[in-house]
Amino acid sequence: AVIVSKQRATEPVSFLYGTLAALTKQGCNSGGCHGSPSGKGGFRLSLRGYDPVLDSVTLEREHLNRRTNRFAPLESLLLLKPMARVPHGGGVRLKESDAAYPLLSDWIAEGGRVAGDDNLRCVSIEVFPRERVLHFPAHSQQLVVQAHFSDGSVRDITDLAVYSSSEDAIAKVDDRGLVVAGDAGEVAVLVQFLEYAETARLTFLRDVPGFAWNDPPTNNFVDRHVFAKLRKMKILPSELASDAEFVRRIYLDLVGVLPTAVETEKFLASEDPAKRSRLVDELLEHPGFAEFWATKWGDLLRINNKTMSGPGVHKFHRWLVKSVRENMPYDEFVRSLVTSQGSTFSTPPANYYRAASNTDDCTETTAQLFVGVRIQCAKCHNHPFERWTQDNYYGLSAFFGRVQRKKVSATGEVLIWVSREGEVTQPRTGQTMKPWLPFVGELDLPEGVDRREVFAQWLTSTENPLLAKVEANRVWAHLMGRGIVEPVDDFRDSNPPANAELLEALAEDFKRSGFDRKHLIRTIASSRTYQLASRGNELNRHDFKYASHARTRMLTAEQLLNAICQLTGVDESFEGLPEGTLATALPSPDYGKDFLKIFGKPLRDTACECERGSTSDLARVMELINGPLVHDKVKSSNNRLRLMVKEGASNSDILRVLYLLAYSRPPNPQEFKTALDYLSVATDRLEGLEDLVWTIINSKEFLFQH
Repeated sequence: AVIVSKQRATEPVSFLYGTLAALTKQGCNSGGCHGSPSGKGGFRLSLRGYDPVLDSVTLEREHLNRRTNRFAPLESLLLLKPMARVPHGGGVRLKESDAAYPLLSDWIAEGGRVAGDDNLRCVSIEVFPRERVLHFPAHSQQLVVQAHFSDGSVRDITDLAVYSSSEDAIAKVDDRGLVVAGDAGEVAVLVQFLEYAETARLTFLRDVPGFAWNDPPTNNFVDRHVFAKLRKMKILPSELASDAEFVRRIYLDLVGVLPTAVETEKFLASEDPAKRSRLVDELLEHPGFAEFWATKWGDLLRINNKTMSGPGVHKFHRWLVKSVRENMPYDEFVRSLVTSQGSTFSTPPANYYRAASNTDDCTETTAQLFVGVRIQCAKCHNHPFERWTQDNYYGLSAFFGRVQRKKVSATGEVLIWVSREGEVTQPRTGQTMKPWLPFVGELDLPEGVDRREVFAQWLTSTENPLLAKVEANRVWAHLMGRGIVEPVDDFRDSNPPANAELLEALAEDFKRSGFDRKHLIRTIASSRTYQLASRGNELNRHDFKYASHARTRMLTAEQLLNAICQLTGVDESFEGLPEGTLATALPSPDYGKDFLKIFGKPLRDTACECERGSTSDLARVMELINGPLVHDKVKSSNNRLRLMVKEGASNSDILRVLYLLAYSRPPNPQEFKTALDYLSVATDRLEGLEDLVWTIINSKEFLFQH
């Protein structure tokens, strides 16, 4: 039995969930239209309706160019403009057939009521289906979206929700929620309704001619998750990398240098079936490991002389090296940074608050580094592509609002301390913000407590799902060349992980190990997935997402400079640092060379991984072809070539050593013949050998990690 009531009652259009939702649906308040900070054509709305009070004033009470006409609703500019009945710079944005049209026209006809929504709030939205796998020829899926309100009612808002696909090349979604695939793959469809966001994840599969799973062996759980995904997507993994490829790759990834010729020959000659795992263990204890991985964190923590004085730079850098060398548990490492206070000279982690020099910077840096969220957008308005709101931003800021800084000496020493009072105010509402935690909400904290301690306790708790995932993803990206979530510090519903099960397993294993970073690195590096060849096959050569083969990538600036020094036997000197300091052990970019800047070493102005440049350009090409650094080392009177010639080494011996150093393998017969033939006709032996070294330095096999 069904009872129907209130059929004759008129339901007024909700300003918040009708009018503003309609304007958002049509894109009127988007960042490229009237939602921009200065608006368009003298008409400004809040971005995606995040400030209803401002919008009500603009629509109803603004005297200049008022957009509504209560006495002739259908003649309102709010309708005529987007329908292009009068000139409109944005073109046609609204049709009478759109679900938004009756909402806007009825709201105006009802008198433009703003009040009446106070007792009815949207509490959540749901999208159906949340996940689905479709096999071609099935290639489309209609989404349904429902909004749940505080009075218990549920409404279908499919026509009012805003949709976007994470990969249009795989599948597109129209404004009514119909997803249509153009190719096999996975997409996340972000569904938004005002400040609420949910995601539908869809997988489209098709039969691949010639595909037959070859059931490769697995070394650990990493392989099981990777291969399960590859099998599902009908992608075959590559073969195992050769010993020569592996030894070069693992040295570069763990210590940032090439193996010596002796180290390479020893590894290639070994018949120990566990030699790869043993080498991983050895390199994790190598002196260069701590310096290399401390440099990675130095980039993120912005260690440079511009924000920290010389003594502060060196002390902070040495603390980082020590923390990596001693394998400080990651949760302890994070807690030391976030809760640090005292002198930046005697308490090195306190320099965290030198680089993050104000409350906003602290909030954004901490969220990006340890929560994996780029929350900057929410400072001025609700995040346009995520569920983070402006209130969330300032609630998180409340944990850092009492951090104080004071310069106490001419040498640049700064004292970091926490005040007993001080609040953060939401600039739009004027409200004093309570500290707010993701997944927890607002907190009522007693007076006098260091709020950062409470935040750090939540952040490093095993109940927090984000900390371990973000670091596991970051380490995966360093070793594999691409994050499971990419970019690595951009965790959001609309940017799903390539392999969610793998990321979850890595994070859980990381937590069970006691946040042991060496354990995490060992687990990944010991997997067959890490050790796959970079050469693709017919069924994986177009895969850059699921780790079916090693990702070929150019050496970092520091790795490349180290490699050139190793090949030529001529060390690089850095003013103010001990002789023999490697490029991967520099405490600050201020000690770098122009060569490092050209090849993308970051200035450490931001906490973003993206600051390190990796694209090729003309400056890099010219630096390698005829730059002063390469020229001086190849021509040096004390370089490897000249010493070997003085010692009476043959061309064959020299060639073999060069190849072992550069490529971690001996030259093949054709390479031997070509090089020896060239040297036999060279008018000057040394110049001929120099030409060979120059050729090696400019070869792809030398410049790239593979």
